[in-house]
Amino acid sequence: MLCSSCYSETKEHFCRKCRIKLFDGAKVSSILRFKAPKEDNFETYQQHTKRLSISGVQLKYSLRLETNNLVLSQKNGQYILKPIPPARQIQAIDDAPENEHLTMQIAEQIFKIRTAPNALLYFEDGQPAYITRRFDLKTNETKYLQEDFAQLLSRSSDSHGQNYKYDGTYEAIGTLIKKYVAAAPPALEELFKQITFNYIISNGDAHLKNFSLMLLETGEYCLTPAYDLMCTKLHTPYESDTALELFEDCMNSDFYSIYGYHGRSDFMAFAKKLQLVEKRATDMLKKFMASENQIISMVEKSALSDSSKNLYLKNLRDQIFRMGY
Repeated sequence: MLCSSCYSETKEHFCRKCRIKLFDGAKVSSILRFKAPKEDNFETYQQHTKRLSISGVQLKYSLRLETNNLVLSQKNGQYILKPIPPARQIQAIDDAPENEHLTMQIAEQIFKIRTAPNALLYFEDGQPAYITRRFDLKTNETKYLQEDFAQLLSRSSDSHGQNYKYDGTYEAIGTLIKKYVAAAPPALEELFKQITFNYIISNGDAHLKNFSLMLLETGEYCLTPAYDLMCTKLHTPYESDTALELFEDCMNSDFYSIYGYHGRSDFMAFAKKLQLVEKRATDMLKKFMASENQIISMVEKSALSDSSKNLYLKNLRDQIFRMGY
């Protein structure tokens, strides 16, 4: 069988490495001991998850690990659980949990992007759910101070309207990293890698709230691990390629003016604005361009439906083609 986190061969639900990363070594089953949220038990879910939140159409529930079992939690949650979103009008919605799991694993395993530990679980009635371990908890379960870039840029629905989290550029995120992060150069490389990954993988919803800074106990800020990564075009095929512009007036670039989408020259211009070493940026882009076969292998191992696997790979090939110019 395959590990429910990293897809490696294992005799149990999780390989040893992922058990340690996700559950501090506890032998946890990938089958939850409760049913998926439905009309007949939704009130029970709300009673047990006072900190439920909704981002777009996705519901998020809080879990704790008690002995070797994951249980719904009203407070002191250690994990976030995302079931299939209750939005039947969205394409391939049943594949949403595995889409996020697969995309996070590709980011970490192939491109060495720091990601929140994650896995694909199943409710006792067979429905899949995505789980991620919270990275903002200290060992004593108090929280690190964490602020997303909507907060850091003073964007809110009151001040900038309902689309406030799309009001900005990726360059603006980089500017704040330079301001707040002492070790800015590696953090800016991380940012560049994440944004390029989002473009290659067709994540068109990487907005201001999907990037955050965290205050460490040393008193220094760092860019948090990546989270909420997925191929959004699997579900909303007509959305834009990027949630934010790379930089101001990037759509007026020579390449974009001709083709109507971003290519390698736009990402190199973005890297220059982040003050990355040119060779480092070039090498990162080469890695993305050369990784198609590795991604295909992981997609084939995944629990996506066959139709979603095909669409995931079609989107990938389209984006790699675009970056080839």
